[in-house]
Amino acid sequence: MEADHQTPEDLPQLQLEGQLCFPLYAASRRVVNFYTPYLKPFGITYTQYVVLLALWESGEASVGELCSRLYLDNGTMTPLLKKMDKAGWISRSRSEKDERVVTVAVTEKGWLLRDEIKNVPFQVGKCIPLNQEEAYSLYCLLHQLLRNMD
Repeated sequence: MEADHQTPEDLPQLQLEGQLCFPLYAASRRVVNFYTPYLKPFGITYTQYVVLLALWESGEASVGELCSRLYLDNGTMTPLLKKMDKAGWISRSRSEKDERVVTVAVTEKGWLLRDEIKNVPFQVGKCIPLNQEEAYSLYCLLHQLLRNMD
């Protein structure tokens, strides 16, 4: 069977520039890459950073709550938390009320890390070529998109 070699004009729905997913994907990758030089000296990845951001707000959360809040699946979260536990930033324990629930808590070392990297958002913010109003508008649109996708 031979492939049909239609022109891009024949299939406009398949043109890269017409895809909403592409600029979201590309911008996301570039923004996440801005974090690397600021997080690397602490031995922390971007995904570990966002887990810590969520935990620093409450001190602890269940794995399920973290998965839901960060839009990550259990298969991604579990190995990530194991590495973070091994690094000493968090501790994991089974709930006394329900053994199926694993609770994650920030350790003293994790709280100290927060103090060490507290300026990362300001450093990365300088790399984003948007003014404050544009950044806030984008933030609101992206959160609206996430809410509407649930």
